[in-house]
Formats: sequence, structure tokens, C-alpha cells
Amino acid sequence: MKLLVLGAGGQVGHELCRLPWPAGYSIAAFERDRVDMAEREKVFAAVARERPDLVINAAAYTAVDRAESEPDIAWASNCSGPANLAAACHDALIPLIHLSTDYVFDGSKAGAYHEDDPVKPLGVYGKSKEAGDQAVRGALAHHVILRTAWVYSAHGRNFVKTMLRLVGERPVLRVVADQIGSPTSAVDIAAAIGTIVQQLDAGNSNWGTYHFAGGGAVSWHGFAEAIFELAAPWRGPAPGAPPASPNPANDPIPIIVIPAQAGTHPLIVIPAKAGIHRSTVSGASRWVPVFAGMTTFKEITPATALIARGGVPFVAGYRPRIVDRA
Repeated sequence: MKLLVLGAGGQVGHELCRLPWPAGYSIAAFERDRVDMAEREKVFAAVARERPDLVINAAAYTAVDRAESEPDIAWASNCSGPANLAAACHDALIPLIHLSTDYVFDGSKAGAYHEDDPVKPLGVYGKSKEAGDQAVRGALAHHVILRTAWVYSAHGRNFVKTMLRLVGERPVLRVVADQIGSPTSAVDIAAAIGTIVQQLDAGNSNWGTYHFAGGGAVSWHGFAEAIFELAAPWRGPAPGAPPASPNPANDPIPIIVIPAQAGTHPLIVIPAKAGIHRSTVSGASRWVPVFAGMTTFKEITPATALIARGGVPFVAGYRPRIVDRA
């Protein structure tokens, strides 16, 4: 089976190329500089030239804040690109797996988001991604849209690597405490896609939209705490944090300090804003998953192994601490 992977330079695309595929599988992988999906002719030409059995779209514009000032670029990458790819797949009778995001929701639901929950994106990033998802659905019946959240890996740009870089550059860090999500390893997403591909190859025709994210949920602050805790043997203690600065994709949001000394600290529960997912609030709150999990491809189970690369720990399938605090 031949797979065409677009967005091979990104976190998930990179891991898809590293995945130990079964015998008989081959991959043609392209980064944006070789196939810009916003250019329709190049997309059709790549599909016609490679003649894959299945296409995986891991390409996207993912700079959530910057999208507010670069809407044309975001829409070209996240809407026009998938529309072109889905049309090419339709003409070639090829199925498509397309990665999407939790940002298609507004974050106002007090609980886990299910696949059939109404979407309501609030920012340019979320709106452009949802439009791309709709374009895929409208052009191609044989598709799987896989929504995920808070992707991190040892490759590319992500929150984990940003925190580990900034902790060595700044005496204090700003980390918000009212945005709740499920950190998800790109390694696990690639493994999930690998499982889906093999099931489709075996005749499982459960096309449609699915959710896949790391188990549990946590605030960015809680995630940062866990990152620094894991990195402490290499990096030392984490710094503190001053007041937050405005975030272009959302309103200015409260923060909680990451103290310089290790210890336990309360999380703050605040009503949701754009792109935010929160727990139900009833006395001592328990964080709930952003996503309910895959509903058909049941064999997918996130890994839990600790992976150390270049002296910096990354956790595949990291499950953030679930904290009950008044």
C-alpha cells in the first residue's frame, strides 16, 4: 500500500515518516516547499504522479495567534489547501485522512467534546480549519477527519520545546491557567493514524470525523509544571511568572505563577474564552478530557513510555496530573 503524506515537515508528518509501517507499505512524503497545497495544479499533479492508495494530510497553518494578523495565509493553508487535496482525491478515487483541531469548538461546553457536538470556531485559525474540514466532507465521501489537541513532540515548534527554551533564557515566565486541554504526543497521533490506515486497508469503512487526544486534561500552567518537573534533572528548577500580556487570539487572560521552588500549587478555574476547554466546576473540580476518544477505531491506545532525546525528556501519550483542589 502506498501512502502520500503531505506536511511531512511538521510534527505529525515527521512522526508518520518515522513510524514502523508493516511490510508492503511505502510512503511518498512531501513538505510544503515541494507541494504547496494552496496551489491546485501542484496538488493534482502530485497525486497523479505518485498514484497513492491513500493520502494523509498533516499540513496546516497552526500559528493560532499570528493567524489573526495573517488571515489570508491561514485560509489558504487551512481551507483552500484541503479543498484542493480532497478534489484531487475525489478525481483519483483515493481516500483521505485529514488532521483537524479542537479549535473548531468555542470552549464553552462544561465537559468533553464529542464528534457530533456543534462546532463554533471563534478565531481565524479555528474558522479556517473548520472551513477546510467542511471542504473535505463536501468533496470526498471516503475521508477520515481526525481532530486532536495541544500537539507536542521532539520535532518542530510546540509548547514543550518553547518552555524548555524559555526557562534557560528568562528569569520569569508567563503561563496562563484558565485554558484547559489535552496534551497529545505527535508520536501517538502518528500511531493512531497508522492504526486507522491499516483498518481501512483491511476493509473497515467507518468514514467520518473522530477525536483523538492524550488522556486527561490540564491547564497550560499545569502542563508547564509537569514539563519542568520532568526536565529538572537536566534543566534545574522553573522560574516564576509576572502578570500576563494580551493574547491576540483571545481576551487578556489571568495567569498563575510557576514558583521558582518545587511544590504543589492550586489551579484556577475561570469561564472559558476562545479556544479554551474547561472542566465542570462543582466545589473540588475534576478536569475532564477535551475529547471523548475514538468511537470506532477502538484499538488505538496512547503509549506511555518516557522518551529522552538529546538530553531533554518528552513523554509519549503524557497524562497530566488530575488535581482535585477547592
